[in-house]
Amino acid sequence: MKKNKDDIGKALSAILPADRIKTRYIDLVTYGSDAGFYYLLPRAVVQPVSEGEIVALFEFSHRLRIPLVFRAGGTSLSGQSITAGILVEIGRHWNRINITDSGQTVEVGPGITGAMVNARLKAYGRKIGPDPSSIGSALMGGILSNNSSGMCCGVVNNSYHTTRAVRFILPNGKTFDTGVSGERERFEKECPEISGELNQLSAVLAADTSLRNRIRDKYRIKNTVGYSLNAFLDYSHPLDILAHLLIGGEGTLGFIAGAVLETIPQYPCRSTALVYFRDLYAACEAIPVLIETGGEAVELMDRASLRAVEDIPGMPPLIRELPAAAAALLVEYQDENDAALQAKIVAFMGHVPGLSLLHAPEFTTDVKEQDLLWKVRKGLFPSVGAVRKSGTTVILEDIAFPPGRLGDALTDLRALFDKHRYPDAIIFGHAKDGNIHFVITQSFHTDEDVRKYDVFIQEMVTLVVDRYGGALKAEHGTGRNMAPFVETEWGTDAYMIMRRLKRCIDPENLLNPGVIISDDERAHIRDIKQLPSVEQEVDKCIECGYCEHVCPSRDLTLTPRRRIVARRVLRLLEASGDRENHALLLEQYQYDGLDTCAVDGLCSAACPVDINTGDLVKRLRREDHSRWGNRMALWVAKHFRTTERVVGAGLRIGAGINRLFGAKTMTRLTKGMRRIVPGMPVWPVELGAVSSMPRGSGGSNGSVVYFPACVSRIMSVKGQSVMDAMVSVSRKAGIGVIIPDTVKGACCGQLFSSKGYGPAFGYTANRIVDYLWEVTRQGKIPVVTDLSSCAYTLMHIRGVLDTEGLQRYDKLVIMDSVDYLHDMVLPLAAEVRREEEVVLHPVCSLQKMKTYDKLVSVARHFSKAVTVPLQAGCCGMAGDRGFLFPELTDAATRGEATEVRQREYDGYYSSAVSCELALTQAVGKDYVSVLFLADRAMKDGDSDRPMR
Repeated sequence: MKKNKDDIGKALSAILPADRIKTRYIDLVTYGSDAGFYYLLPRAVVQPVSEGEIVALFEFSHRLRIPLVFRAGGTSLSGQSITAGILVEIGRHWNRINITDSGQTVEVGPGITGAMVNARLKAYGRKIGPDPSSIGSALMGGILSNNSSGMCCGVVNNSYHTTRAVRFILPNGKTFDTGVSGERERFEKECPEISGELNQLSAVLAADTSLRNRIRDKYRIKNTVGYSLNAFLDYSHPLDILAHLLIGGEGTLGFIAGAVLETIPQYPCRSTALVYFRDLYAACEAIPVLIETGGEAVELMDRASLRAVEDIPGMPPLIRELPAAAAALLVEYQDENDAALQAKIVAFMGHVPGLSLLHAPEFTTDVKEQDLLWKVRKGLFPSVGAVRKSGTTVILEDIAFPPGRLGDALTDLRALFDKHRYPDAIIFGHAKDGNIHFVITQSFHTDEDVRKYDVFIQEMVTLVVDRYGGALKAEHGTGRNMAPFVETEWGTDAYMIMRRLKRCIDPENLLNPGVIISDDERAHIRDIKQLPSVEQEVDKCIECGYCEHVCPSRDLTLTPRRRIVARRVLRLLEASGDRENHALLLEQYQYDGLDTCAVDGLCSAACPVDINTGDLVKRLRREDHSRWGNRMALWVAKHFRTTERVVGAGLRIGAGINRLFGAKTMTRLTKGMRRIVPGMPVWPVELGAVSSMPRGSGGSNGSVVYFPACVSRIMSVKGQSVMDAMVSVSRKAGIGVIIPDTVKGACCGQLFSSKGYGPAFGYTANRIVDYLWEVTRQGKIPVVTDLSSCAYTLMHIRGVLDTEGLQRYDKLVIMDSVDYLHDMVLPLAAEVRREEEVVLHPVCSLQKMKTYDKLVSVARHFSKAVTVPLQAGCCGMAGDRGFLFPELTDAATRGEATEVRQREYDGYYSSAVSCELALTQAVGKDYVSVLFLADRAMKDGDSDRPMR
């Protein structure tokens, strides 16, 4: 196996550099999985950056007869983004975006997320048409290739109907762009066989009225089964036909290098309600009323799906009390203004007496309440997967019925679940369009398990196609699990057109073979993903990929999803007795899975079921520590004052060396030593030392105990001490600051927690609570710390406190510097000299503490314009991780830094000195604490005003 990997890697190196060819075992096994329930081990993973490299990969595929599959975000659910050949990952280098015509159109690359496109369009009051629930992590390449739709777009504003131009590369290496004049003539000249076949297929359809009518009828509801045959009816030139066959073509006909989409209005006014009905049938009866009154979104949820999310914080308590047969519709009305919005709601409420409701509808315009409802709905699939029985696979099917027959169809579908013993099956989906998703959990450990699923699917196909004339795939693409049934749904004549199309464009069948067109009638039950029981965090995960776009190590090593896939493969290798590959994967996992995880926890915020892969990594680090290592960490914790003195002295010595021999001396020296000692931290050029502690001050507007973080006590960025800013701001606000003489040596424990040193963390946590108890006069004075990550740690140490510590801890008031500025300083700082334009880097801890809005409010108070980069995320510093693995911070900050460097700002601010150092390095501008912004803006006279 190793020789084969070496051979293909060597062959690929003729067209791609080594750093963009992935053939290590850990890369292959973790890319073998996507959001679906199939698994294939690729021979290599490549990351091309140009169209020339794509063309070369097509030639390579044909020369060696190795299949090629393009993968965008890997959120596909039907097995269309995995392969046993070469996997071409496009998520890192194809993220261009160009907004044109005042936001009426947008040009996108295949590697940018749909959510990022919408974020850029928001300023124009526009958005793209397709709105899949995975839009935060789904890339435009996948959205287009799967003809994605979603919650609101229906069959009118999906990918197919809103795409205005496509730039694509065919397997023969030819590139065309339908938005460029002269391309149609060039296509006819350079691709006469393809052009001629498309014309012949158009002629076949022109002569077959029955088939034309069938095609039109099939697309009145959502349908992504097979190729988009409506392209033959909607367009006349073969190039335009081909371009729209690529939409929904699932990467089987060519590579979409870019597209121009027509945008739709992003209405500013929304009103949302979760409306409860007696049963599914009653909910379906309300759909025509909601459509008639202008409901933008009508999302159906049965009782089982509601039960899966009823315990999520913030969900209405009455959900728990709903009867067993109940159902709900998540309804949203949208419009340009409040008056028009209210008119729609009033119209709907007029129909309420005729509906079988369990409770009167309660609409909300509160953004946070709306976001919660939509997060819950979008996360239904992963949420159900998280509570499945360990070791089982969660399967999401995606079907559509004529909306007028939806109630009857769901009744029959529920009977099918009962017949085949799927008691935990749930039903939800886009009711307005008759588009229903259902989730079942299934074991595939035995032949009988596989047979059970196969029989169920066969009967489900009959129900959807024969009994109701529906679609077997409404929006998730044909993939592997419906490829055997394309002919069943479309009929032989239409299927033959699809086969001719595939054979003409990809005659060698090397582009995503087995997807859409397949001769294997058992394709849907082959290569099923195995999900062994591993550990709590891993077992909950269904590998949906929602977490990947927020992970700081995503462009360096692994993402949370891939870390979990690797854990599962380790267990499977262990069970099979494959010691060689188990040892290899375990060795590679050390750096990729553990060392370069920032344990920032943002993955849990993106995950619908709050899986914190950072906590998993901490636990694995903890398990890896030897008894001696834990004893050493505990010694450091018990002698932290000495440790702080030694580190501080080292920083001062290093700063002195830089002054004598040049600012980059220590950086060059530590990089040189790192070649000999790999664990040697790298000294950043911007790193400085703090020479002395400031003194506290009195004030007439109350007092706080200032607990400067250990890094703030010893480290500065370009000589600026955050402690001085804290004291100065407090003095100007008239707030007394108490800095205990004994603060040196005090630590929140983050250092030990992030590294997995449990005993040291437990000791430090109890010690800091005792210390704060004393210096705050038994909790009578609030505590303020200047490092947001330290504040977060202090707010989450209850789990390791002893009984006395818990009693004391619960009486302490702990504030981050952002809380302090927002809650205490702002009311005392009315007259300020505001900076013109500032940019913020919200650190991870603010997002986890849900104080991001406070940071923005503070910045807006002290400046005239505030920018938060769209690509702002975890910087990867993770305390000291960025010193040990600077490549992690380089990768994590690249997107944000590129965005920030596009213009100049008057100030660059954050709320953690380590993160400020990382951004200073990345952007080339001095990032400092937001305390400096307040200090520069406030006047000394502010201290004369009493506290309100």
